[in-house]
Amino acid sequence: MAQIDADTLLPNGHVKELVADGEMTQLTRGQAYADEGDHFEIDGDTYAVTSVEELTLGELTDEDAQREGSADLDAYKKRLVRAHGGDFEWDDNADVVRHRFEPQ
Repeated sequence: MAQIDADTLLPNGHVKELVADGEMTQLTRGQAYADEGDHFEIDGDTYAVTSVEELTLGELTDEDAQREGSADLDAYKKRLVRAHGGDFEWDDNADVVRHRFEPQ
């Protein structure tokens, strides 16, 4: 259990705003950027990492997409393609790490 810099887990200011507004309660990344029990701060508010799980993109659900601020899995896929540009292609077998967090 460690205090981490929010920038370590959250890639940009827009994502930090979504977390601070309660619109995002998880973030899926290509590798682990935190451990369960770690804490980070955004604008003086503390958030705890409640789980860190390895899975594949194909295992993500509509609920996961909603926790990441998208309406559903299709919208989430489109958002990832926009965010990563032409270098990203959705692969159901790609390994990812889901980080869930909540305000303290």
